[in-house]
Amino acid sequence: MVWLRRTTHYLFIVVVAVNSTLLTINAGDYIFYTDWAWTSFVVFSISQSTMLVVGAIYYMLFTGVPGTATYYATIMTIYTWVAKGAWFALGYPYDFIAVPVWIPSAMLLDLTYWATRRNKHAAIIIGGTLVGLSLPIFNMINLLLVRDPLEMAFKYPRPTLPPYMTPIEPQVGKFYNSPVALGSGAGAVLSVPIAALGAKLNTWTYRWMA
Repeated sequence: MVWLRRTTHYLFIVVVAVNSTLLTINAGDYIFYTDWAWTSFVVFSISQSTMLVVGAIYYMLFTGVPGTATYYATIMTIYTWVAKGAWFALGYPYDFIAVPVWIPSAMLLDLTYWATRRNKHAAIIIGGTLVGLSLPIFNMINLLLVRDPLEMAFKYPRPTLPPYMTPIEPQVGKFYNSPVALGSGAGAVLSVPIAALGAKLNTWTYRWMA
């Protein structure tokens, strides 16, 4: 029955990764972060780093297989591109949905786990830090390829958008001075305890299954 248990594990990974993507969908002003990422890039970077690391490290430790974190991030990315294609088919512009870049950061987490010979604590501390540091950098590079995101934000508003989430112009010269540095710094600090939480959830799961 080993094959059944392993199949169930990987099915759970798919389910949770899809639900994480749905959380991302509902976190932004739109379906994704075309406007959020520019007006609130630091907040978005923190939310994406912590959301990725908690699920990725949970399933990586659950299976004990380096590469599971990348598998988790790949499912999220594929599901996001499916959503992007669906909205494009409905007549929205191609840049209406900017797909977050999760895979490289998840690969760093996997590499940490593999290089430290499956050391859980190294994965939490080093891997969590690398995810928090790298994700804002990769996402800012990704956003530089998006055509005028603020135009998209104002031209295609969601009719159900509450007033407090209405896109605003970036406050250049204040908190927005260095969004990548701020996002990386805050993400690196916060991703470690969230990674520890993911590892602890894994322990609780094993106890529940015992």
